[in-house]
Formats: sequence, structure tokens, C-alpha cells
Amino acid sequence: MSLFRKLFGSSVSPSDEEKESQNNNFFSDSNISVDERFIYNFKKNGGKFIYCENDQEVKDQFENILEENDWFESEVLCYDTKLFYLLDENKLVYNKPTNPKFLLSSCENLIAEEGSILFSSKQIKQHKPNELPTNIVVLATTSQILAMKSDGLSAIKKKYERDYPTNITAIKYFEKAKEEDFTQYGSSAKNLYLLLLEDL
Repeated sequence: MSLFRKLFGSSVSPSDEEKESQNNNFFSDSNISVDERFIYNFKKNGGKFIYCENDQEVKDQFENILEENDWFESEVLCYDTKLFYLLDENKLVYNKPTNPKFLLSSCENLIAEEGSILFSSKQIKQHKPNELPTNIVVLATTSQILAMKSDGLSAIKKKYERDYPTNITAIKYFEKAKEEDFTQYGSSAKNLYLLLLEDL
């Protein structure tokens, strides 16, 4: 079975029992890479994953997201100056937005064990997840995928020796919880797109 069929499923819809069996088989294979584990868990959490091989694909896919959601000529929350070019090219307003349709952001790391995205004050200032827009578009690279949250915290410590960020937050839930799912209690579900750029 190909890697992408394992991660994204085939066109034939298997029964719930078959799905459970496939999930167990997927993780029983000790050769599963950190990248594969992240993608699997991220999609399982309801995230929308878009792989990009180069910067042009990032631009094209970002435009596709704008078109899909009718976000052209919208206000956007963005604190990362390196991403302003995407907003300028698409004539989106990001200077002191009053009612942003979405957050455009980079991130600190992608955590494979739980399929979450690790942010800090460098990307989201002092906002708590529930204060951010419901819609989020994240641009990250394959080199940012780490196995566990503790690896992410170590990477942040190493990256910022002096100017250590605050508000380190992981966002994990990307769709509304089912009523019986108490594990998401108190969390804020986000409609999240991940543009993952190959850099390895």
C-alpha cells in the first residue's frame, strides 16, 4: 500500500472496523517516519494539509484557499512580516484589522505525536487560541516537524537564546468536537489549513 493511500485513504470507503484495523496497522509499523506520523495525526484532528514543493506552489495554494473561502478583499490578522508578501500580492488588509477573516502565520514547530501546531508570542503575540480567528492558514516547512512536544520546547529554547518567546501554545483541534468527545472540553476548534513547504 502506498504512503499516500495510507495517509489519505483510497476512494473506496472502508467499514469502521476496517478503518480501526488500518489505524492500528499504520502505527504498529515501527518504520513510520515522524513526517508520516504528523500528517496522519494532523488529518485525524481535522486539519487540512497541503504539500508544496516550492514557493510558487505556496503562492498558488494560498490563492486557492482564498478562492475556496471567498476571502479576497478581506482583513487578515498577521504578525509575521515575512508573510506580508502573500497578503500584498492578493490585496488583503492586515494593518490593524478590526474584523479579520483569518490568521496567516508561521509557527514554531509541528508536533507528530499529537498532530498539533506549536505557536509562541513570535507568531500570535499574547492571544489565547480562543481569541484568534476561527480560520487559520499556517505556512510551515518539513524541517519543523518534530516527534514530541518536549522536542518542540527544546527547539524553541535553542532557537531563541536571548529573546525567549512567551505564550507557547499548541493548537490541536481543527474541527468541532462530537458531543461525546470530552477530551476537547475547553478547547477552541479551528478551521486550519497547513501549507507545508518541502525544505529538506
